[in-house]
Amino acid sequence: MEEKLLRKNLSLIKQVADQAGVEIILAFKAFAMWKSFPIFREYIRFTTASSEYEARLAYEEFGSRAHAYSPAYTEQNFPSFLKYCSHITFNSLSQFERFYPMAAAASEPISCGLRVNPEYSEVEVELYNPCAPGTRFGVMADQLPDVLPEGIEGFHCHCHCESSSYELERTLQHIEEKFSRWFPQLKWLNLGGGHLMTRKDYDTEHLIGLLKGLKQRYPHLQIILEPGSAFTWQTGPLVASVVDIVENRGIRTAILDVSFTCHMPDCLEMPYQPAVRGAETLPADAVKTASPGDHIYRLGGNSCLSGDYMGSWKFDHELQIGERIIFEDMIHYTMVKTNMFNGIHHPSVALLHEDGELEIYRNFRYEDYRDRMC
Repeated sequence: MEEKLLRKNLSLIKQVADQAGVEIILAFKAFAMWKSFPIFREYIRFTTASSEYEARLAYEEFGSRAHAYSPAYTEQNFPSFLKYCSHITFNSLSQFERFYPMAAAASEPISCGLRVNPEYSEVEVELYNPCAPGTRFGVMADQLPDVLPEGIEGFHCHCHCESSSYELERTLQHIEEKFSRWFPQLKWLNLGGGHLMTRKDYDTEHLIGLLKGLKQRYPHLQIILEPGSAFTWQTGPLVASVVDIVENRGIRTAILDVSFTCHMPDCLEMPYQPAVRGAETLPADAVKTASPGDHIYRLGGNSCLSGDYMGSWKFDHELQIGERIIFEDMIHYTMVKTNMFNGIHHPSVALLHEDGELEIYRNFRYEDYRDRMC
């Protein structure tokens, strides 16, 4: 990760928060590289957690209590949320009824809320659409009583994924249409994540205007946003090397010392084909009709999963063994989803400081794999 690029994103996010008069917090589900938290703390105050481990990370490493949401709390993990969190959002009324008495009796004050579902989302990939029919996320408007149960102080709504301010504008229309009649009973409204305000084509002035308008309509509400990707969008690459080049029926694959399934599983899951520095991204099947002189390759991982590859990319030269392949924008989500399938060595994690110093945060070892396998 490059500190200069990170600070650029953080500065923009702080500017939006200050001008709009809202709170913008970091979602650990997208980024949790805790050794970089001292930089984040210069710009933001809080984070959001979806598990007891994330909540503890917020408390111990970020230095503040987390805003928590989980699809379901348990008797075993809820005491940890009470210790590490300032806000707890429940996914259902039954979860609220079950655990609110414990929150109300906690030694530190906790503000409780409900996740609500506006039954509207423009997320096209169903795997990432929290408002798809039959979703397990959130309470529908017709499931809420006219008077909210005592102790519910906020609503949380999440229905975006790398979305624009114009999608938020349309979403707000649905949220207000379905849920604004309960707003006088609340203290805060959390608009979730997916607001990709650091993307080059994102209209931040439009976003600021939307949030100001929302606060003017409901001046008593604290407005909270919890993006993940926006904080570390395009702040750091994954650097790989070519270890072999194989050809099968005219399809050339450069095998790398990294793995899509182990180190970039979000590429296969989403799916999306990441940008490679110095290469042109082509349709995936372009490699099937390429001639050798086209310099078009699949890029393959070094696991034994047959589908551990993506393609196609066009280079301006013939790839050589030992050559570096740089995948752009591999910090957010990618790192938190890595795994150790096949016991494959993990890439080291580092921060490139503004003065040019490269600080190695971690080198992974055999013991990291061994201790996970037990």
